[in-house]
Amino acid sequence: MDFVYQNGGILPPYKTVGWMKSTNIYLTPTDTTIGFVSQSADRLTTIKHRPPHKHYIKALPTLKQLRTFTRIPEKHKNRVRRSHRTSFVFPNGHSYRVIRDTPHTQLLKKIAWVYTTSANLSGEEYDERFAQSMADVIVGFPKIDKLTKASKIYKLGINNIQKIR
Repeated sequence: MDFVYQNGGILPPYKTVGWMKSTNIYLTPTDTTIGFVSQSADRLTTIKHRPPHKHYIKALPTLKQLRTFTRIPEKHKNRVRRSHRTSFVFPNGHSYRVIRDTPHTQLLKKIAWVYTTSANLSGEEYDERFAQSMADVIVGFPKIDKLTKASKIYKLGINNIQKIR
């Protein structure tokens, strides 16, 4: 396992070899909880024992990047732009969350986008030993007190919105 961040700072110049592979599973404090992030949905599905038909939330560092993946319905542009710790299921069926102004954003900017999910087996509680054993790279940030609540999720239609979580 590689440790990329230590004591709140980046190890210069990333003393780990190959730490930024698109198939890596990163264990990291996200903007909401401690989770797995990766660009490989298949690896996340295998690790979590999750049904393959369930989609993951795609985390992005900027709204500009979100617009490269999907069109934001006109009626919801301000809601999406102003949201924090909120994921949206768009009319195309894919889920996105823009994560700004957190230590996690540094990682997102380096990787561009990731699928994000909680660091546990599907339907189970968080187990630190399990999470660390499944991760290829462990990313640590300074202690953050508010890592207990999952993001809110809203399903956006062309003209309506529905709260999912």
